[in-house]
Amino acid sequence: MPSYLIQVAYSSEGLAAIIKNPQDRTEAVRKPIEKLGGKLLSAWFTFGDYDVAVILEMPDNVSAAAMALAFGGGGALRSVKTTPLLSPAEALEALKKAGTTGYKPATAKK
Repeated sequence: MPSYLIQVAYSSEGLAAIIKNPQDRTEAVRKPIEKLGGKLLSAWFTFGDYDVAVILEMPDNVSAAAMALAFGGGGALRSVKTTPLLSPAEALEALKKAGTTGYKPATAKK
């Protein structure tokens, strides 16, 4: 099953809500992920541009996009970033395939 990294940043209202009522949101996101056929692999609170990073498996891109849209549409977040993740084996396969494309990069005019 494909893996994804979803990073979220709380809105000021969302952050204020969880500061007022501190909670682990892992279970709140696990159930919707599983309802779409996915699996929550790990969840981390972070600091910097994003407040939370979640790694999950989803059956396909449409399901991953649906989950990200549900997160973003809830109103507690100011941004959601979804990154598809490739295993080392998938990356190696992509690298090998890239070498067979015949792509020629643009070059500076002499």
